[in-house]
Amino acid sequence: MTTFLLFVATAIAEILGCWLVWSWLRDNGSAWLLLPAALCLAVFAWLLTLHPTATGRVYAAYGGVYIATALAWLWAVDGVRPTRWDLLGVGLCLAGMAVIMFAPRQA
Repeated sequence: MTTFLLFVATAIAEILGCWLVWSWLRDNGSAWLLLPAALCLAVFAWLLTLHPTATGRVYAAYGGVYIATALAWLWAVDGVRPTRWDLLGVGLCLAGMAVIMFAPRQA
């Protein structure tokens, strides 16, 4: 559960950082948005370093949680409710994440 929550925090930091840059570019926002964006993206990179397993495996598994978090963002921030197909896709991605992160490994 700790791994999953760390992935969620990582995804939120990445999505928020990218959203702030997107908002600045798309909505002609203040350049000051780039400061919290940079901070969020730095936190995102730092959070990825907190996982004890191999980097490539962390990135692969993180992708599944990122997709789930992005769809939650879509609903909460953009006001677009995910479809049943979105939810099916998220379920498949999270199942893949669980296999990658929690499968037994040989030393």
